[in-house]
Amino acid sequence: MWKKRFAATIMMCILFLGTGLAVNAATVYTVQSGDSLYKIGKTYGVSVQSIQSTNQLYTTMIYPGQQLTIPSAISEDEKDLLARLVYAEAKGEPYAGKVAVALVVLNRVDHPDFPNTIREVIYSKDGGYYAFTPVANGQINIAADSESKMAVEEALAFRGQGSGSLYFYNPALTTSTWILSRPVTITIGNHVFAK
Repeated sequence: MWKKRFAATIMMCILFLGTGLAVNAATVYTVQSGDSLYKIGKTYGVSVQSIQSTNQLYTTMIYPGQQLTIPSAISEDEKDLLARLVYAEAKGEPYAGKVAVALVVLNRVDHPDFPNTIREVIYSKDGGYYAFTPVANGQINIAADSESKMAVEEALAFRGQGSGSLYFYNPALTTSTWILSRPVTITIGNHVFAK
């Protein structure tokens, strides 16, 4: 029963958080029996949408023996940095909330109003303040746990799907009236996600 609720929560999170992206091709993969675009995307750290776009697939149907071009993925250093941010920002939050935090960073990378790399998004400043509290207080330097690393892989696989959340906040802790004015996409645990 909990697996069904967990899967439903992840899918709901993905539907409300992802955005589109374009990536350059890097390698060729031959589809094996039992493969899915999700499984391939998770293995290579790329989104289902980017595999579909790169290969001009209009559905998620794939066939054993089919050749797929796999787009370039983010570096291991960027994954580690993103996992550390997820760990610091979403410690104690549900797994779906951790995936959602990672998706916010990826959505910002893909959005024209934000920097183009994970590192630049995480270390960006607005009005002299870091965009993410863990950068300002040093928590970004603490190693991520395995669940945060897994959440990053999940977010990478679902990157590009949904309505594009660009922000998240804890309403019990925020002092910003501006963030409260943003359209809410979903609430997961103690975090509200918004555009």
